[in-house]
Amino acid sequence: MEKTLYVTDLDGTLLNKNDRINPKSIEIINSLVEKGMAFTYATARSLVSASVVTQGLSTNIPVIAYNGAFIFQPATGEILSREHFSREEMTYASDLIRTYEISPLVYAFIDGVEKVSWNPARENDGVQRYLSLRKGDRRLRPVENNAQLYEGEIFYFTCIGTKEELMPLYEAISKNKQYRCTIQQELYRPEYFCEIMPAGATKANAIRKLKEIRGCDKVISFGDAINDLPMFEISDACYAVENAVEELKAAADGVIDSNENDGVAKWLLEHFASEAG
Repeated sequence: MEKTLYVTDLDGTLLNKNDRINPKSIEIINSLVEKGMAFTYATARSLVSASVVTQGLSTNIPVIAYNGAFIFQPATGEILSREHFSREEMTYASDLIRTYEISPLVYAFIDGVEKVSWNPARENDGVQRYLSLRKGDRRLRPVENNAQLYEGEIFYFTCIGTKEELMPLYEAISKNKQYRCTIQQELYRPEYFCEIMPAGATKANAIRKLKEIRGCDKVISFGDAINDLPMFEISDACYAVENAVEELKAAADGVIDSNENDGVAKWLLEHFASEAG
């Protein structure tokens, strides 16, 4: 019998408007994982941030974080796969960020420890909100200058601001095939996030790797936003939640119930039971 890897996006798909998973969804998914369902989520969030909003969900499943830059075993924090910038790639990206006078959040491993560095003197409202949601996060590392900001083995940049502020950077770096760059408005918020990562850091690439790790034959995915399109394109079947953008619904094999109404979990309950049976 073919084995299927089920992959869901988090924000707007599995998470509700309060950035949590409905208890009903947790109960359904955990019971199916116990029965052998190969399930994961793929998110732009870090493992730390994702672990907070997915509290209660089984940690016996490898998960895809940082838009595919990492595959983690959440119970232990073990890294199963990773992507990072070369020194030359980091320098090029950081020079562009400075050219457009943007102050980024810089994700890196410093002496083997994951850190998020930023300059407190250049915080905007979006960065302040980001930090307020992560109080007590041991990764947070305020710095005083660019030399400190760009230390370590860097694997991800997040720039937060208005669309007008971020679009010139997005357009400039998107021309270089050594990078993958996305720009998207924060869900339920006015600010935009421009995220820069190595070219190999995609949800699609990470799903392919995890499919092999788990010995699966096919992939079924769930999403809500336009940045889920690459994940849909490499899936054998894909489903958009009712609250998804119209472009994603048009690319989907079907539209399921919304994130508020346990759409992913209810679909899994019906279809995994029939597949396993």
